[in-house]
Amino acid sequence: MLSDKKFLSKIYTLMSWARAMARTYDHHRTVTKYVHSTSMGHEAIQLALGVQLRPSDWVSPYYRDESILLGMGIDPYELMLQLLAKGDDPFSGGRTYYSHPSLSRDRFPRIIHQSSATGMQAIPTTGVAQGIKYKEGRGLENSPEPPVVVCSLGDGSVTEGEVSEAFQMAVLHQLPIMYLVQDNDWGISVSKEEMRAMDAYEFAAGFKGMRRMRTDGADFSASFQAVEECLHYVRHERKPVLLHAKVPLLGHHTSGVRKEFYRTTEDLAKHGLDDPYPRFEAYLRSNGFGLEELQHLAKDAENYVLEAFEKAVQAPEPNPDTLREHVFAPSPIAEEGGERSPQGGREIIMVDAALYACQELMEKDVNVLLYGQDVGRRLGGVFREAATLAEKFGDDRVFNTPIQEAYIFGSTAGMSAVGLKPIVEVQFCDYIFTGINQLITELSKSCYLSQGKYPVHAILRVPIGAYGGGGPYHSGSHESTLTCIKGIKVVYPSNAADMKGLLKAAYYDPNPVVILEHKGLYWSKVPGTNAAKCTEPDEHYVVPIGKGRIFKAADGQHIAEGNSVLVVTYGMGVHWALHASKELDGMVEILDLRSINPVDDEMVYERVKVHGKCMVLTEETLYNSFAQALSGRIAEHCFAHLDAPVRTIGAIDLPAVPMNAGLEAAMLPSASKVAVALRQLLDY
Repeated sequence: MLSDKKFLSKIYTLMSWARAMARTYDHHRTVTKYVHSTSMGHEAIQLALGVQLRPSDWVSPYYRDESILLGMGIDPYELMLQLLAKGDDPFSGGRTYYSHPSLSRDRFPRIIHQSSATGMQAIPTTGVAQGIKYKEGRGLENSPEPPVVVCSLGDGSVTEGEVSEAFQMAVLHQLPIMYLVQDNDWGISVSKEEMRAMDAYEFAAGFKGMRRMRTDGADFSASFQAVEECLHYVRHERKPVLLHAKVPLLGHHTSGVRKEFYRTTEDLAKHGLDDPYPRFEAYLRSNGFGLEELQHLAKDAENYVLEAFEKAVQAPEPNPDTLREHVFAPSPIAEEGGERSPQGGREIIMVDAALYACQELMEKDVNVLLYGQDVGRRLGGVFREAATLAEKFGDDRVFNTPIQEAYIFGSTAGMSAVGLKPIVEVQFCDYIFTGINQLITELSKSCYLSQGKYPVHAILRVPIGAYGGGGPYHSGSHESTLTCIKGIKVVYPSNAADMKGLLKAAYYDPNPVVILEHKGLYWSKVPGTNAAKCTEPDEHYVVPIGKGRIFKAADGQHIAEGNSVLVVTYGMGVHWALHASKELDGMVEILDLRSINPVDDEMVYERVKVHGKCMVLTEETLYNSFAQALSGRIAEHCFAHLDAPVRTIGAIDLPAVPMNAGLEAAMLPSASKVAVALRQLLDY
């Protein structure tokens, strides 16, 4: 192909498009007002990849990779619609940056959503490769040829810890992925000498099993051959490879951080010596192209780009009515279904409800996987919540991961994109923060920014809460952090029946669902939690996410006399309220939210208006919490119906739960503390 004149003409046209686009954008800075980068200097390696990708492949470009997209067959006009944040932007409808595509189109490689957080795309993309490997092993992959997954990165991003997590899993499981690293010596204004002790090629030597290659990324011929070799290796050997491509940076870092801000004349001149555009022109001249022929091709390309730009400028802006679309993909579960308490059913504890739900789902659907730290065959979870599942379903479906919460969360985006339904676990709520970047930047935004093309179908299980001296790193309640994240759902069962029903509903829900599972309720060994045990619901039982439940009703006469109070709570709070209410017979109604994002506000407001007095009860620390936010909404929407201020009860505001059991008890709410507060509220 490197001597085929028609093919070389195509490459020159594409490279001319990319160069003309960069010039046009810079010339019309008042119009191209949204921050963007271009591929100037990177065109050769990017086109070498783009034109060799096949429809069965997956690719995650980074923000400078417009030439990869051009090589794949994306028209400049479509890219310009995204550049200008127009309503017809085919990738996000005007919601995200230039060269941040998401693509699910016939006869094109597929592109999952990925964020601007540099290097963060490595984990979801590696998740795609891991999902493909699983499907191939089970005979579920039906692509006409073995797919290759490509993750494109800048060299500076490889210093990110999450890239290392992706590399680790790629070599540990020998995944069919190619990492293309484009090295232009700069990370915004930070030079290579300041930001790294080694380049990506040298760094990758530490990951045993990663094949490595170098190429001159400014030379199209060398780049094409290197990419061809890498793709062939991954496609046939099904193993990972890293290709390090040295390229010049000729344009600005972005339109907002311009090269003249920080680069010297000498540095720019040095990079200019490796400009791939004149180098490719010289290659063409040596392969039979005349000067006039090249000038004609370049002029046609420039005219095409200018016409496309003028058309894109005139394209309509997004309709504000579409603003709220695609936050979530629609869930089929809107009502409670199945039988909650079948006659003659056995009583189960909450940890077994989760285990049985997972087992039923895995029996039903071979696309369900379960993974996380210590959930594999030897232990089955530190709380035994996955016991026996690896024996029943195999180590490829139930497996351990390294200690890398970011990969556990973020890989679900890739797994989901290839049609799998991952159930993953982080051992303790205190550990979610090392994975929360992936949860926010990748999972929560994927459906919205891809216009519904890539919702992330994942269940994220997180044991939570304090009991019995678990200490400061295993006892935290951090639900407020999670409920502030838009684009994910968060549920918090208080008993075995809801545990099973919510987990089943999460399986049918095509969005990321975090299940917070209180460790103190798992076995009902903590005094006062016996009500967490339930008759096991049948296999078809589902609890719609976002629907509360009256756990205990108040007496009608007390309500009529104005002598009742509503407790709005969830998780362990349900059991504190239940025991506190025994001293106030018939005067307390307990509303178990079950879902804390979304919240059943309608039910809450309805019941508050019935009682006139309300307590919101949580185990979490109070200040700036989910519970206080809910109390504020109640006060706003039910003000005319309240006979007393909304009371909010929670843990004392401390940085951590103390190890000492006495100090822990002093920090947390309890049935006795709740009872005192209820009496005060009733006497108001």
